[in-house]
Amino acid sequence: MKRSYLDYAATTPVAPEVLDAMLPYFHDFPGNPSAIYAEGQQARQAVETARVSLARLINARPDEILFLSGGTEADNMALSGILNANGCGGSHIVTTAIEHHAVLETCYSLEKKGTSVTILPVDSQGLLDPLEVARAIRPDTSVVSVILANNEIGTVQRLPEISRITREKGVYLHTDAVQAVGRVPVDVQALGVDLLSISAHKLYGPKGIGALYVRKGTRISPILWGGGQERGKRSGTENVPGIVGLGKAAELAAASITSEVERLSKLRDRLIAGLLATVPETRLNGHPTQRLPNNANFSFDYVEGESVCLNLDLAGISASPGSACSSTSTAPSHVLLALGLPQHQAFGSLRLSLGRWTTGEDIERVLEVLPGIVARLRAMSPIWTRK
Repeated sequence: MKRSYLDYAATTPVAPEVLDAMLPYFHDFPGNPSAIYAEGQQARQAVETARVSLARLINARPDEILFLSGGTEADNMALSGILNANGCGGSHIVTTAIEHHAVLETCYSLEKKGTSVTILPVDSQGLLDPLEVARAIRPDTSVVSVILANNEIGTVQRLPEISRITREKGVYLHTDAVQAVGRVPVDVQALGVDLLSISAHKLYGPKGIGALYVRKGTRISPILWGGGQERGKRSGTENVPGIVGLGKAAELAAASITSEVERLSKLRDRLIAGLLATVPETRLNGHPTQRLPNNANFSFDYVEGESVCLNLDLAGISASPGSACSSTSTAPSHVLLALGLPQHQAFGSLRLSLGRWTTGEDIERVLEVLPGIVARLRAMSPIWTRK
């Protein structure tokens, strides 16, 4: 039985073109990019070529791209690095209740060291009111961090409106764009952000590599110390194969993003309409239109999302009850609770996320299988049978 993989938000398969680009740098070109001999310079050229490709994808300058180990390190560096570099002028962070744990946990850690943190609410569709940002900024605010596209519900924030506020107030703006880059057009100039986090494994690149865009002139300190690689901002020998893979993934995204947004949006809308029509007492989580083209997140009353996922797995369909980064947690999703959902609905969530190899057959398979799974699970619930 051919499986249907519908958890692209958790991670994407490495594209064949990306793997082909990476393979020579595991053996044929073994040089350290810091070395002055030929093999080292070959590696250095590969790193800089990838830097150009990624910069083009987000409309940045190549010297504004720092290669890191992934989105988590990028989020950590964006916040801790700004605080460390600008601590004398500000010790306050503003963020939202629906951020990725890589942002929230960094904020909590900094809070223990004396940093003040303001966590802003969102509405029932996951949107942040830009006026809330304006009201939260204080004289000692160093940075505002707002996720561009939420990893669980797919809601896309109004970053250009928020950036106009932070610019006027003289405060740095960071965005976790891990779910957005490669899936929707991302232009750092149009967004007006100062820092932006990227992860390769969300756009058909390898795991263990990512990047942080740092607008020229932004004061930021390293969080890792050593040999001074990446212009002294991120020490450690560069992951050349991974960087090459991220660069190739960026090239592929730039070439296909327009057509993929259109294709996936149609599949997503078919999935949403079909489930809302066939499964009673089902809620679509997130904004109905201002969302990622590949994201559909639902809450089913009177069932647990984990049970739904296990039954889907037995039917050959891979999906997630929420964020893969917190899949071992028994607590309900902090994102869904922030939308105002009661705990029983937050526990009954299911995220279906589409990607490059998703077809119409995959969507029809979900629409055929999922209503029966929910019905069987509800039949075992004493609350449902009393209705």
